Amino acid sequence: MKPVRLLILGTGGMANTHAMNFATIKGVQLVAAVDVDLVRVQAFALRHAIPNTFTSLEEAIAWGQFDAVANVTPDNVHYPTTLKLLAAGKHVFCEKPLAENHAKAEEMATVADKSGLVTMVNLTYRNVAQVQKARRMVLAGEIGNVRHIEASYLQSWLVSKAWGDWSTESQWLWRLSTRHGSNGVLGDVGIHILDFAGYGAASDIDHIFARLKTFDKAPGNRIGEYDLDANDSFTMTAEFSNGAIGVIHASRWATGHLNELRLRMHGDKGAIEVIDTPDGSTLRACLGKNVEKGIWQEVDAGTVLTNYQRFINAIAAGKTDEPGFRHAAELQKVLDLAMVTEKERRELAV
Repeated sequence: MKPVRLLILGTGGMANTHAMNFATIKGVQLVAAVDVDLVRVQAFALRHAIPNTFTSLEEAIAWGQFDAVANVTPDNVHYPTTLKLLAAGKHVFCEKPLAENHAKAEEMATVADKSGLVTMVNLTYRNVAQVQKARRMVLAGEIGNVRHIEASYLQSWLVSKAWGDWSTESQWLWRLSTRHGSNGVLGDVGIHILDFAGYGAASDIDHIFARLKTFDKAPGNRIGEYDLDANDSFTMTAEFSNGAIGVIHASRWATGHLNELRLRMHGDKGAIEVIDTPDGSTLRACLGKNVEKGIWQEVDAGTVLTNYQRFINAIAAGKTDEPGFRHAAELQKVLDLAMVTEKERRELAV
């Protein structure tokens, strides 16, 4: 296999994670970085030993000496930049969400399908071995018919400075402002917990009913150029295609939880729990004779390839792996409908 020449598009905080992960993969060459901020892109390139920098995607495409792109731009920039890259014949590994609404995400998925290129979305928590093992256990029938699902994504950066001071840093402020392309906690981490729940349960979501809430955070709910109007918390009831019902919720006001995903799945023969935190992940199950006394035991999940490695492997194989653009577009449909259910105060079918 010839080396994959990779370009990093967008050099904000998450781009460092992409660069560090791709740099560890044999056969990957980080050849260029793009950002509208000249100082930032040059500092990023120096940090990661990247030889070429550009301040516009058009410049980079005209140069053309790359095979694939990690698109780590803000949410509302994914759509126009990804379409340009696909038109230029480049494989794309896009940050989530795929786009800021389902219509754009669906268009991106259609273009991707027709292109024949490798197109994947970085739904980060697919890297958690425990949720992959949980899915295999569900598919193997180890907990029987899934009846009830609980899923949560809890963050506390609006009440804790563990990740920095959100009120003074643009990397956090834009996430609180719809004018800056944010769909709030629903769009930012809601997509993660929906994927975590649906993937772990091996089932799609059929119906939803959601509530969104934005809390006061500053005088006039504004800091500088940022209107703080994006939702901070959401709750959702859901019905899954496997017949289970569930509750899904997320918040940035979850005091005491820096960044925690939790999934509980209860079946008629057993139950599974997955917890992922910055300190690590755990998988527990209540199975067989243990069901009678409610005894839970830890399960070894082994190790799995990361999304970054699977993207490079997919390029070598010439075939897109999951999570792909089509899956991400379907998740965006659920997120869009969640906003409609909040406005109309009624349940909607996906």
